[in-house]
Amino acid sequence: MARRKRRSFTPEYKAEAVRLVHVGDRSIGEVAKALDLPETALRNWTKLAAIDAGKGPPGALTTAEREELVRLRRENKRLEMEREILKKGGGLLREGEPVRFELIDAEKAKYPLAVLCAALDVSRSGYYAWKGRPASARARADEQLGVEIVAIHRRSRSTYGSPRVHAGLRAKGRRVGKKRVARLMREKGLAAQRKRRFRRTTDSNHDGPIAPNLLERNFVQEAPNKVWVTDVTYIFTAEGWLYLAAMIDLFSRRVVGWATSNTNDRFLALDALYQALRARRPRTGLMHHSDRGSPYASEDYRKALRDRGITASMSRTGDCWDNAVAESFFASLKGELVDHERYATRTAAVASIGDYIERFYNTERRHSHLGYVSPIEFELRSQTAAIAA
Repeated sequence: MARRKRRSFTPEYKAEAVRLVHVGDRSIGEVAKALDLPETALRNWTKLAAIDAGKGPPGALTTAEREELVRLRRENKRLEMEREILKKGGGLLREGEPVRFELIDAEKAKYPLAVLCAALDVSRSGYYAWKGRPASARARADEQLGVEIVAIHRRSRSTYGSPRVHAGLRAKGRRVGKKRVARLMREKGLAAQRKRRFRRTTDSNHDGPIAPNLLERNFVQEAPNKVWVTDVTYIFTAEGWLYLAAMIDLFSRRVVGWATSNTNDRFLALDALYQALRARRPRTGLMHHSDRGSPYASEDYRKALRDRGITASMSRTGDCWDNAVAESFFASLKGELVDHERYATRTAAVASIGDYIERFYNTERRHSHLGYVSPIEFELRSQTAAIAA
């Protein structure tokens, strides 16, 4: 019997599988069978999703915390090897390169060549030249590929991990393996910016009417302007808090409207809505999904939706997964930009956030849900395909 090929699954696929467990009355086993998945895998995904949503046992690690732990263990192992190397040859850093190359030659069976060269501050090509032979074709190819990887990583504002860098290389016509890209990034100390856990700003303590949850976590849409999701987050500046409202089209994950304010109120939410309406001009039938915050339950906001034939949908109480796409965008914004900046003024923060959204996130950032193309490129490809059909 042929051995089944090991499969890999995207975070979006796992989230959708978990969603199917929570809707309807099917068991984990039934859903796993329908999706041709091992039941143990789906059960594990469901357990981890509960932990990420804050519903797991005390002390359980979230997905981000586990990934960080793995990264730290790998980094600690590399640092431990470098310390061992420096104990043996730390004094050689003041010597010429030939002396250091001799130590590398003696220790290369015990340590990776890349770690040896990094610890002793020499290049692999220099080591190969010292050995009296040119660097191998593979080593030369790695050097060239490394230059391209650094360029893509810098262009991404140092936000890309190896999957997005790999997608960038493939877009340039470079046929290269994912593991090779990950290895070269580790050797060069390149990594994605880490996301922090998202904190909610929702004020559900109000008497406004609550719309039913019509979206039901159906985050995959077949056309633009069918479902928009929205939320608000806050950003610290030396002048005080700045609030950001964003409107996202589920079809392409594009930010179609955004607004900022010193206060989190209905006027902020309306500004983001009006900007999206001016930019997209959606037809009647659009669904608008938000949390239960007071701005979205206000009479002014509900009237704005009714006047344009937009159907309101709201998340369940305290359930962050019901508006996961909006929260994921804010997590990316903070992990890739805000957490690494110190804004002296609100004006500076607005300029920085606007640049991130309009010149990077919508136009360049490779989105895993979209097959590693940007939201605007995804929309253009879809339009081209529709015309060709």
